[in-house]
Amino acid sequence: MVTAVHHFSAAHMEPLASFGGRLMPTTLVAHCLLVEGADGLTLVDTGFGTVDLEQRRMGLAFAQGARLSLDPSTTALAHVQALGFSAADVRNIVVTHLDLDHAGGIGDFPGATVHVFVDELEAARKRATFLEKQRYIPAQWDDANWLPRSLGGDSWLGFESVRVVSEDVLLVPMRGHTRGHCAVAVRRPSGGWFLHAGDAYFDAGEKITPPTCLPGLRHFQTLMQMDAKARVANQERLRTLHAEHGPGSGADEVVTMFCAHSEPELAALAGVTD
Repeated sequence: MVTAVHHFSAAHMEPLASFGGRLMPTTLVAHCLLVEGADGLTLVDTGFGTVDLEQRRMGLAFAQGARLSLDPSTTALAHVQALGFSAADVRNIVVTHLDLDHAGGIGDFPGATVHVFVDELEAARKRATFLEKQRYIPAQWDDANWLPRSLGGDSWLGFESVRVVSEDVLLVPMRGHTRGHCAVAVRRPSGGWFLHAGDAYFDAGEKITPPTCLPGLRHFQTLMQMDAKARVANQERLRTLHAEHGPGSGADEVVTMFCAHSEPELAALAGVTD
């Protein structure tokens, strides 16, 4: 049973390509969740880790182009500690995918079991294409305690899903951005669900109909996608889910959806723990 869900960002980026917010947002975040439950603490996505910021192992070009803050107080570890917990208290990590800005913090929690969709782990290890060689940094997660997940026949509001830590935390396969990209559904203590959509979309306007997206983000998604057809189809499924189960829909199972990098979506959930 989930007793609290904390929202925070494990990265702060002010991309050079924003052009005052005309092409991209002036600020991008790395939205993470810390879930308190009967199984201890579960971290959903990890942003950049301590060693990433100390050694700039994400690459100088990325750090400068994204104008990534190197302040260690932005890491998931720092946020966990600020909430009164230690790294050892985090027993499970669930990642939407293993891109460098989602998996960097894994090494800060060496005792945690890391849950990821099996297709994603295989892609990250193989790094078969030039793009995958850039997006995956094995040093971030080489020593992780992996528990790869495959589809187990469960369903969640019309989506295939995989029960992870308990029936309250689910991996929802949503490939396209990467070969094994997933969303993560977390049951809210007050009822309904949070859905961390990862990088299935980038602009809050993409979850409504008709969708809107800043041109720089639209181009970036196209540039980074591994399966265009699947990515576009899954965005459409998310729009349907938001229309039928989003806040204000009147549905019995209300789903509060957000992506990984939208600062407005994170700000709307600041201080929300239920």
